[in-house]
Amino acid sequence: QPWPGPPPPPEVLAPSSSRGTWAGKSEFLLSCLGYCVGLGNVWRFPYLCYRNGGGVFLIPYFTMLLITGLPLFLMELSLGQYGAAGPIAVWKCCPLLKGVGVAMLIVSSLVSLYYNVIIAWAFYYLGSSFQSPLPWSCDAPSNQDLCQVVAVTCRGCVLQNASGSAGWVSASEAFWNEQVLGVTHSSGLGDPGPVRWPLALCLLAAWFLVFLCMLKGIRSSGKVVYFTATFPYLVILILIIRGATLDGSLDGVRFYLSSDWSRLQSAQVWSDAASQIFYSLGIGFGGLLSMASYNKFDNNVIQDTLVIAIGNCCTSFFAGFAIFSVLGHMAWRKQVPVGSVAASGPGLAFVAYPEALSLLPGAPFWSILFFLMLFTLGVDTLFGNIEGITTAILDEFPALHGWKTKMALLGGLCFSFYLLGLLLVTQGGIFWFTLVDTYSTGFGLIIVALFMCLGIAFCYGVNQFCQDIVDMICRCPPWCSRVLGYFKLCWAFLTPCLLLFTLIYTFLDMYRVPLCYGAYQYPAWGTSLGVCMGALTCLQVPLWATVALCRESGTLSDRFQKATQPLHSWRMTTTRDVAGHVIDVPFTITLTSND
Repeated sequence: QPWPGPPPPPEVLAPSSSRGTWAGKSEFLLSCLGYCVGLGNVWRFPYLCYRNGGGVFLIPYFTMLLITGLPLFLMELSLGQYGAAGPIAVWKCCPLLKGVGVAMLIVSSLVSLYYNVIIAWAFYYLGSSFQSPLPWSCDAPSNQDLCQVVAVTCRGCVLQNASGSAGWVSASEAFWNEQVLGVTHSSGLGDPGPVRWPLALCLLAAWFLVFLCMLKGIRSSGKVVYFTATFPYLVILILIIRGATLDGSLDGVRFYLSSDWSRLQSAQVWSDAASQIFYSLGIGFGGLLSMASYNKFDNNVIQDTLVIAIGNCCTSFFAGFAIFSVLGHMAWRKQVPVGSVAASGPGLAFVAYPEALSLLPGAPFWSILFFLMLFTLGVDTLFGNIEGITTAILDEFPALHGWKTKMALLGGLCFSFYLLGLLLVTQGGIFWFTLVDTYSTGFGLIIVALFMCLGIAFCYGVNQFCQDIVDMICRCPPWCSRVLGYFKLCWAFLTPCLLLFTLIYTFLDMYRVPLCYGAYQYPAWGTSLGVCMGALTCLQVPLWATVALCRESGTLSDRFQKATQPLHSWRMTTTRDVAGHVIDVPFTITLTSND
């Protein structure tokens, strides 16, 4: 008989088909590629390459890609596509692990908080690049006195740094510290000082742009990525061609690819390779899972995994040629070793490379191209993070699916992140930026990925998960079963072991190397605050597991067994029409006299 009385509660109803899907396969691929190809591909991978043995680093890098990167990437895409739900609602497949989704939401929020600050810096430099000469070059009137000291002494300039001691820095570093950050006026973490209003306006503009691009969800962001995901490749190609014509460029490339085979014996090299693969692919943030949830049910998720993951890694490798060819020219001009101008993180993107660009003919043009590339790289990654947050909230609260409520939710999120981000654009904001950057994506993120892998492999069942992938692909080619057999081995054994190795090494590294920014060493209370930030992410897993167990009845063993069983709505969400849209499934209940 039909269901009597009021309709069933929301948790047993299939999501509405109004959730929508991508307009085309290309939009999904470009969105995922733009999300994965971020600033780390430009400012971290080349640095790790030369620090860890040059070209030899590619051996552990691609080894970690095969054992850790591809299996986790496929797991997250498959989970989102099969369940057609965000990072939290998708754990209807195993309610015990709902905390993994909540932890993903927290990580994405922390990353979004500081990531748009990088975009604001790029905005500031982009606006400054329309000046000739560039304000961080020796030709700028404000740097004439500094660069006279450079010519007389050792091609540097004397400046009081944040710690109050004199040091040799370039004109570009003086611009970065004085004009952009104002960090020379702050004594450390406990002295943030006033807000840098030029940066605050850039941050506001960045968040407003993100709001406009994501106003219609994937229908608007899916169109924007046609530019933001492809433009960086054009710039990298142009910079490689330009760099190849510069004097000293071969020295930079040789330094980048110089091979030191003895480095393969160091555990640090393998740990760096694992962490770079892990973070550059965007695993554990929930963005991949959310974007895959808008796919058609029969989308070939294995093919997408190979295209996106391998494309991201190749981008990292080729970006190194664009970076080090120009840095090699700068080292040739200054008559110093290439290693003395190489850096990682913001130091490369906002100090070393801008200085190198200022030495080229037509410097403003190259500077505009470079910072526009940084801007598009950052925006694409932020799209994925915000998509993960909004999708998780909308899936948990279906009443917010209306157009006006969606707009209000997105506007509220962007404005809240802007207000919280103002702390990071104060005079001492770079100290807070480094703290959040270090601990928001540290051990907590690795633990999230570890529980996701173990939960799917042993609670949901690795055999069932592989069958779900086969059901989605439908016409599974002969090689599919062999590939899934390899991934099954990774999910059940190899990937958890490598994640555990990376986690242990991360903890040892935290204990051995204190957190610093330049010469400033973080106080104990600052480090403790960062550890609490990472612990907040980790605690979501046992907290929500306890809640799931308390909701069940029976002995502890019975509760555990029930909490690991998929909810009825998990199976209902997999019923779709030929277009891939989720459809509601009518069902009947037979009532007896005893009922």
